[in-house]
Amino acid sequence: MSAEATNPAVSPAPAPPPAHRRKGRPRIDLRRLGRAALLGPATRDRLPDAISHVAEAHRAHHPDADPEALRRAYVLAESSHRGQMRKSGEPYITHPLAVTLILAELGAETTTLTASLLHDTVEDTDVTLDQVREEFGEEVRYLVDGVTKLEKVDYGAAAEPETFRKMLVATGNDVRVMSIKLADRLHNMRTLGVMRPEKQERIAKVTKDVLIPLAERLGVQALKTELEDLVFAILHPEEYAHTRELIAENEARESDPLAEISDEVRGVLREAGIQAEVLIRPRHFVSLHRVSRKRGQLRGSDFGRLLVLVNEDADCYAVLGELHTCLTPVVSEFKDFIAVPKFNLYQSLHTAVARSDGQVAEVLIRTHQMHKVAEAGVIALGNPYAAPAEEQADGEGERIDPTRPGWLSRLLDWQEAAPDADMFWSTLREDLAQDREITVFRPDGGTLGLPEGSSCVDAAYAQYGEDAHACIGARVNGRLARLSTVLKDGDTVQLLMGQDPASEPSREWLDHAHTPGARIAIQRWLATHPSPVADEEHAERDGARKDGTPPLRPAMDEPAATSDTVGAVVVVDRPEATVRLAGCCTPVPPDEVTGFAVRGGVVTVHRVECVTVTRMKGLGRPEIEVRWGDTTEFRVTLVAESFQRPHLLADLTEAIALEGVAVVSATVEPPTQQRVRHTYTLQLPDAAHLPALMRAMRNVPGVYDVGRAQHQAAAAH
Repeated sequence: MSAEATNPAVSPAPAPPPAHRRKGRPRIDLRRLGRAALLGPATRDRLPDAISHVAEAHRAHHPDADPEALRRAYVLAESSHRGQMRKSGEPYITHPLAVTLILAELGAETTTLTASLLHDTVEDTDVTLDQVREEFGEEVRYLVDGVTKLEKVDYGAAAEPETFRKMLVATGNDVRVMSIKLADRLHNMRTLGVMRPEKQERIAKVTKDVLIPLAERLGVQALKTELEDLVFAILHPEEYAHTRELIAENEARESDPLAEISDEVRGVLREAGIQAEVLIRPRHFVSLHRVSRKRGQLRGSDFGRLLVLVNEDADCYAVLGELHTCLTPVVSEFKDFIAVPKFNLYQSLHTAVARSDGQVAEVLIRTHQMHKVAEAGVIALGNPYAAPAEEQADGEGERIDPTRPGWLSRLLDWQEAAPDADMFWSTLREDLAQDREITVFRPDGGTLGLPEGSSCVDAAYAQYGEDAHACIGARVNGRLARLSTVLKDGDTVQLLMGQDPASEPSREWLDHAHTPGARIAIQRWLATHPSPVADEEHAERDGARKDGTPPLRPAMDEPAATSDTVGAVVVVDRPEATVRLAGCCTPVPPDEVTGFAVRGGVVTVHRVECVTVTRMKGLGRPEIEVRWGDTTEFRVTLVAESFQRPHLLADLTEAIALEGVAVVSATVEPPTQQRVRHTYTLQLPDAAHLPALMRAMRNVPGVYDVGRAQHQAAAAH
């Protein structure tokens, strides 16, 4: 942390050209602050010159804030660090001052700024955590402790990963810990220039793999984008230099398409009577580099985006309507992150408008509050741990924490199971590389937040933890699905759990586990239950793959070659035609049916919703009208999927008998992973009785699905 800071005058990634600099408070001269820090004792009736800049930035966001805590924290930090120098020769106090100023500019509240001023005192001076608590309270002590490094003398090579583990656990209780760490790393990256190249590269890689993804997930875009540029300059100096040249060349052009389009947008909104602020937001280096790689030759409008700021949510959509009406919209570029915010709190409307000369300007539309959150993320929430408003509490009076998103909860869960620092460090980087999240719904209305690409295996472990070892299948959007099924945003997932506590996961589940929590749980179980030979013998004996695929009946839309239904009479207006009930959909009265002529003068009868009907129509095959004739008894084959338990066969047989149905034959397949398949051929008194029979069978404890039998084969019509 502190040892990585050097001279701010030799930053490896200079700011973009002046014309692209955002309007705002000028950058503070840290050398002057360093000198001011040494000028005499501070008095209680005025702020020291060095901290007055922080207080000014703080009051811009919090006009009623009391600066007294900042004054006292500065006095303690300055006196504790007095005599310590940075590698640049500057007084060390310039570092905590700069970190605190970064947070003040983003709108952090007083407690965060107080802890930021003190964040290196416990690590680098004689100040203790007990002293911090006595002087500033438990919250400040907790934040300072959260960002304090673990000593290499105690942890050796594991010091860095274990420090991050400690910091993330602390962040789970108070997200302000990570806010301070991100600002600390930003200042150190700004001032990394006099470090040895190999150390610069090592710090830049950790920043890229860990800190930048955390900044993105916490929504702190202002810190994330600058960190990206600083890392880009160190790890990819040639590409960085080329991007700088592109920016310089664009600045030298006589015309600025973005400025022209922004004037046009202002005119459109002014005529519509919409009060809005239209700004040009230059792309940062990494963003422009990505656009350059994607589009090749850059246009003038590619060097930035337009930002439209309004007062109310409704105004955002009013702006969108005017732009799409009066200008030429690029519809494929439209995204609504207001109705569906990103998982990191980000809200905005994204669109693009085109000119006749081919220039396309991307436009971001948001309220001033949305913009504040887009820039500062969780920092913009102020103190999220203050006493909640009444409407923010649940029925039991507990606080709803807006800073504990699903990804952080998952991370905190799996890190507890990571057996050593190396596994934690490698798994953390993998986890943070998954930068998109989906939401899936449980049947009870609850939700699960999962990384994009997650499967039913991941959902099982996210919902049940290590109890997911007993998972034997899943329903996705109401249909039975393999545990390997990759979930999509908005899916509804029901996990089917076995009743045997000795149920075990399959070794092949690892191939389908996308989340660290699932992988670690499966690996831990396999490490304590090594039986690969038994797995192979089991698979050979039952003819089944242990890939998380339950031995389900074929889906209702899969073709088959035979029918298990007899006794039903079908009438077809075609003399001497032979009628055959299709096995792909096993039609029975009173299903709505249709027919097709096939080889040998046979008419096959299908349910109208059968996938084969769609295929036959697509081939131009004419339909033949068919209908059910007078029929009383008929025979049908049903398959019951169930969990293994004693007396299940007897209970199912009794349920069937109570419905007045005769069992012609029954077979039970050997159990697989606590799942059992029962196949019954039944004689029903009438067709209308079939739904009630299937309901009765489903109501037997342990049965999770009953369906008509299908036989998977290639249909040759």
